Amino acid sequence: MTVLLTGLPSAGKTSLATAARAALLAAGHRVEVLDGDVVRRELWPELGLSPEDRERNLTRIGSVALLLARNGIITIVAAIAPYAHSRAALRAAHAGVPFAEVHVATPVEVCRRRDVKGLYARQARGEITGLTGVDAVYEEPLTPDLRIDTTLEDVGESAARLVDFILHGPVLSSPHGGRECSGRF
Repeated sequence: MTVLLTGLPSAGKTSLATAARAALLAAGHRVEVLDGDVVRRELWPELGLSPEDRERNLTRIGSVALLLARNGIITIVAAIAPYAHSRAALRAAHAGVPFAEVHVATPVEVCRRRDVKGLYARQARGEITGLTGVDAVYEEPLTPDLRIDTTLEDVGESAARLVDFILHGPVLSSPHGGRECSGRF
């Protein structure tokens, strides 16, 4: 299966994916994490942050995720994935392969405080533009398969909820309108 973790920069997608991967591996599952930033940097560094390049990045990540999922690997994609139509296209490309969209729903104010990569500070100083959720669009998922609010519990608790969803959740091939999870990172 493929699990897409979508959310704003510094929402906790990578932390959640990494913790869930460790738990799934410990339970004997085959699992990989495809982090949007890492994949972009290492596999296709020619892509920028334009809307077109963001879509290309997600499409390419989705192709790798599908290949892994078809071969029995739980694939967790941690990517901003700001556009609803791109996420829908990713789901459609997984026809016959379980797919779940998980919204890592962290308010922009919390992301700004976390600012793991310093992007919000750079944007505030005018050094960069086009920061998703600030001066570039982020189309929040309306009916994700799962929504995790990262403001009320730690990463371990949220990862446990994600793992439970992956292992025991509903059939993940179509949108279900979201089970809710609350968490704080």
